[in-house]
Amino acid sequence: MQKKQGATRLDRRAFTALALMGLGGARAADTRLRGFTENLPPLNHEIEGRAGGFSVELLRLIATEVELPINIEVMPWPRAQQGAAQTRASLLFSLTRTPEREAQFQWVGPIGPRRIMIYRLDSRADIRPSSLQQLQGQRIGVVRDSAAARQLLADGLRPEEHLEWALDDESNLRKLLAGRMSLLLMLDWAAAWHLRRLQLPLDTLSAVLPYDTDKSYWYGLPPDADPALVKRLQTALDRIKRDGRYAQLRQRYFA
Repeated sequence: MQKKQGATRLDRRAFTALALMGLGGARAADTRLRGFTENLPPLNHEIEGRAGGFSVELLRLIATEVELPINIEVMPWPRAQQGAAQTRASLLFSLTRTPEREAQFQWVGPIGPRRIMIYRLDSRADIRPSSLQQLQGQRIGVVRDSAAARQLLADGLRPEEHLEWALDDESNLRKLLAGRMSLLLMLDWAAAWHLRRLQLPLDTLSAVLPYDTDKSYWYGLPPDADPALVKRLQTALDRIKRDGRYAQLRQRYFA
């Protein structure tokens, strides 16, 4: 009887161990990162139905480094924010890291620098503001719900008087070219990318004011994401920067 009870205890331990191994395997197999992003070329955008761009390629390198599958979706920014908030193992990008957002995400990065300028058409030499206070009476194109849009509101600009909303930079640039507004808020390299895409000379736009040039772009994970996952992703990005792959990728996009 004693031998049988001992055997039973061993059987139970073996069963428990196998069950835990199975559970751990299932969790590992089910772990899939989901990236949510917007059309913000050349950082991230849709290319022939698939996500592409510098931040997308960098994220795929990171996911490969940590041996996790990833699915990346491109959509309007408000939908991207909503999708990321509803998904625990998600990354929202390219995300400006601001004091307002600090506690809303766990951060992996930086992806790269962010320089936002206020542009006018070069042909509109009559528009020469030297400060935000001199923008009265001018309408500025800006992407809705972006960090830059929130900063403009914080700086006292009123939507009904000063801001022209759009879902992405391309829509804003087309509005500026059509004369529907007089100024445009855009990243410097994004402005260059869009002009090349439209086969327009780079001097079509003229920068009149630097607006926000001291921040960077990051990947943001939800605050309840597994901290161990965040650490693995950051370690992988740091390794990619050290071994030269990051520099090679930047050279391809921002030479």
